[in-house]
Amino acid sequence: MSDDLQRLEEWAGALIAKLQPAQRRQLVRKVANDLRREHARLIAQQVAPDGTPYPARKNRKELRSKSGRIKRQKAAMFGKLRTNTYLQIRADADQASVGFFGKVARIARVHHEGLPDKVAPRGPNYKYPARPLLGFTTTDAAKIRELLLEHLQEAR
Repeated sequence: MSDDLQRLEEWAGALIAKLQPAQRRQLVRKVANDLRREHARLIAQQVAPDGTPYPARKNRKELRSKSGRIKRQKAAMFGKLRTNTYLQIRADADQASVGFFGKVARIARVHHEGLPDKVAPRGPNYKYPARPLLGFTTTDAAKIRELLLEHLQEAR
């Protein structure tokens, strides 16, 4: 995979170097937005970037059981993490990054790498299973190539 990334970088680097800084910034932002959209879609589907499904949640014990109450549907994991507020883009003319920044980055890292963390502020520790949130795939490389060629066609 790293060899593919290296070849993509060499191929794209020569073409991007010919663009003006404003055009580069626009292209980098477009690529980053598409990558963010794709990763948000994968997180919503509960699928890792390599296509494997996330491990199932641990069943919570019923705290109280009242007859006649409406049961809540299980919410998808990482519902807020996949929003633009938390899954952010940092871009300039030379580079772009899509990821989690600030306080939410720690939470995302714990789940991404499967680290132990407290369930609640004064609660017990739990070792979360690894649920990769972000990653670079071959389809991402193909999408970047396609966007670059599309942008160069528009620039003519």
